[in-house]
Amino acid sequence: MSIRNLDDLLAEGVSGRRVLVRADLNVPLDKQTGEITDDGRIRAVLPTLGALVQAGAKVVVCSHLGRPKGAPDPQFSLRPVAGRLGELLGAPVHFATDTVGDSARATVAGLADGQVALLENLRFNPGETSKDAAERGAFADQLAAFGEAYVDDAFGAVHRKHASVFDVPARLPHVAGRLVLREVQVLGKLTGEPERPYVVVLGGSKVSDKLAVIEALLPKVDRLLIGGGMCFTFLKAQGHEVGTSLLEEEMVQTCRNLLERAPGKIMLPVDVVAADAFAPDAAHDTVPADGIPSHRLGLDVGPRTVAGFAAVISQAKTVFWNGPMGVFEMAAFAAGTRGVAEAITKADAFSVVGGGDSAAAVRALGLDDSAFGHISTGGGASLEYLEGKTLPGIAALEN
Repeated sequence: MSIRNLDDLLAEGVSGRRVLVRADLNVPLDKQTGEITDDGRIRAVLPTLGALVQAGAKVVVCSHLGRPKGAPDPQFSLRPVAGRLGELLGAPVHFATDTVGDSARATVAGLADGQVALLENLRFNPGETSKDAAERGAFADQLAAFGEAYVDDAFGAVHRKHASVFDVPARLPHVAGRLVLREVQVLGKLTGEPERPYVVVLGGSKVSDKLAVIEALLPKVDRLLIGGGMCFTFLKAQGHEVGTSLLEEEMVQTCRNLLERAPGKIMLPVDVVAADAFAPDAAHDTVPADGIPSHRLGLDVGPRTVAGFAAVISQAKTVFWNGPMGVFEMAAFAAGTRGVAEAITKADAFSVVGGGDSAAAVRALGLDDSAFGHISTGGGASLEYLEGKTLPGIAALEN
């Protein structure tokens, strides 16, 4: 990979220099309290930030959070993140109340060597996500003025052609941070020559969201295990009744074609947990996958499916998992995701969790992060990387 990394920048010396770090601090916040419910993405950037602080850099961190509409919105403020980041770093993080305005300029100007500032949510400025290159470029000029070097450690955003990810690297000496470097190295193993058997476990709600990665992976994997809401479109393609389960009718023929193209390679659930309603207290029981009652919807894979998936996973040498097996946020429908995740931790395999809801499930279910080979911080980015797409943020670092 022709990308300079953080060690190259540190070797040149950063003491007293302003270093702009694009981090992915897009953490979930409790809607009532505004408190951070999962600080995994903050922890993921600590190795890079810690190294820069230790080396005496003046560290300027920028990130997005949520999907504000190009204007300040208090519910998407990064202020709580600044507080948590300071706790984890063991030193206060200076918070700018805007992205490139008076507060940002004053906050950056006031940094001493080894101190950290966090700018307000980048997406409060329309230039960050603009499709107009000139508008993005003008915002990138303002951001780049805060640094003498640029570090991208936001793997969760490298698939976006945004100002802070794509345009700023063209304006500053640039390197990949520790996290981005690790992500690319790990995913490179999966796209290269993974140790076999290579098993991919896909879940989540929609086939359409995963179709491109299924198309890309099908020729490369030994087995593809499919759960989550997307499995019902495949079951329908086999001619089964799926009741009121999540179904993409327009994708049924596509799923039928995939099953015919790779006979025996795609493994579907043999039983599901079917409920009367999409509710945590809904009446439910386990039924055969080909016997879902017409008035019920599947909300999890069943125990026989978990056992079958676990048997395949136990023989694997490489496992990639993206997407929960059911509605794990509801205790009654979490057993499938937990069972498959635990099977992955027990396998004698190099395992990669593909970010997004899968990473959230690992933490929500209290599983040990260290039991997996790697937990990606970028769900969409990891899938696009495996599809073979050019990721704008990676391309910008290679230039």
